[in-house]
Amino acid sequence: MKVLQLCYKPPYPPVDGGTLAMNSVTQGLLENGQSVKVLSVCSDKHPVRSEALEPEYLDATGFESVYIDLSIHPLAAATALLCGESYNVNRFISKDFESKLVGILDSGTFDIVHVESIFLTPYLPAIRRHSQAHIVLRAHNVEHRIWRQMAEGTHNPLKRWYLKKLALALRQYELEHINDYDGIACITANDSETLRQLGCRKPMTDIPFGINVNPIDNVDPEPNTLFHIGSMDWMPNCEGVRWFLEKVWPLIHEELPQMKLFLAGRKMPDDLMALRSNGVTVVGEVPDAAYFIASKQINIVPLLAGSGIRVKIIEAMSLGKTVITTTVGAAGIDYVDGRDLLLADTPEQFAAQVRRCAENPELCRQIGDNARSLILEKYGNEAITKRLIDFYNKIAKGTLM
Repeated sequence: MKVLQLCYKPPYPPVDGGTLAMNSVTQGLLENGQSVKVLSVCSDKHPVRSEALEPEYLDATGFESVYIDLSIHPLAAATALLCGESYNVNRFISKDFESKLVGILDSGTFDIVHVESIFLTPYLPAIRRHSQAHIVLRAHNVEHRIWRQMAEGTHNPLKRWYLKKLALALRQYELEHINDYDGIACITANDSETLRQLGCRKPMTDIPFGINVNPIDNVDPEPNTLFHIGSMDWMPNCEGVRWFLEKVWPLIHEELPQMKLFLAGRKMPDDLMALRSNGVTVVGEVPDAAYFIASKQINIVPLLAGSGIRVKIIEAMSLGKTVITTTVGAAGIDYVDGRDLLLADTPEQFAAQVRRCAENPELCRQIGDNARSLILEKYGNEAITKRLIDFYNKIAKGTLM
C-alpha cells in the first residue's frame, strides 16, 4: 500500500506530542511494509530541522516540506472574523503547498492520502482532482472544543469573546467539511462520538496514539521531584502551567517544602524562563525528553482544555512515571484512577495527590509500574498500526459504512 502522509508541521524529529503522534504513524507503516511519502508544512514556529533529518528517514519517506507563514496577521484575522471564516484554517492555505502537493500526486500513484488534522482540509479538492486515492483524516482532536474550553477558562472578557468567536468559526468549518473525507481515524472514542453527534456520516474508527516502549536504563530519578514537559507554544499547556504555578504550587511548597518542580518544553515563554520561585526550576527545551522524564519522579499535567489524547502522558507512563493530571488531561486514556494514574481537578486535589505520593513512595512506585504495563498492553505501536492499516484496507474496499 502506498500512503501519502500530509503533516501540519514537520513530524521529524519527534520533539512534542503532535510530532510524536505523526511520526509513530510514519514509522509504524514503514515497519509494517507499507510505502510512505511525507509532505509537511513548515513555518517559523515549526521549522524543518535539517541537521536532525537522518539519511535513513529521508530515504524511507522522501520527506519534503513547504514553508507557510503561520504568524498571526491582525488584518487577516479580523477579516476572517467578519466573514465568519475560520482563521485557524485559513492560515494553512498556500498556493505553494498546493502546487507541491499536485506535483507529487501527478508524479505517482497513492492508495491512501493520510491527512494529519483538519487544518489541511482546504487541500482536499486538489487531491480529488489529481488522485484516485482514498482520503483519511487523522483527527488528533475535535479542534473547536479546545478553543471553546480555553474561552470558558479565561477571565479576560475581550480574550474570552475572541476565543469564543474562533471556536464558533472552527466548529462551523468542521460541521461543513467533516463529511468530505472517505474515512476518519480519531485518536479517542470520545472524539469519534463527538463527531458522530456533529453529523459525521463517514466511516470512523478510534485508534489511539502508538508508542514504542524503550526503557531508559541506569537513570535514578531525583527524589521529591515533580515535572511538566510539553510544547509551550500550545496554548492549553501554557495556561495549565500558569494555573499550576499560581494556584497549586504555593499549597504544595508550603506543606512539602522538600518538593522541587521542574518545567521543560519547547518555546518556553520568556517570563517563565526568567521565573525565580522557591523550589521551581525552568529548564526550557531539553536535548533528550525521555532522559529528562526518566530523571524525575512525578509527572504533573494540569491541563484545563483539550481534546484527543495527551501524547506526553502516554510517554511518561511508558517510562513508569506516576502521572497526576486533570480529567481533561486523562481523557482518551484507558485508565483506572488510583491504579494507573492519579486525577486532580482542583488546586487542593493536586496538593493532596502530591502529598499522597510523598507519604507513600511504594504506592507511587506501584502506580508507575501499573502505568507502564498499561501502555505496553494497549498502546504498543505495532498493534495500533495494524489496526490503522486494516481501516485503510476496509475504506479502499468499501466494506465500512
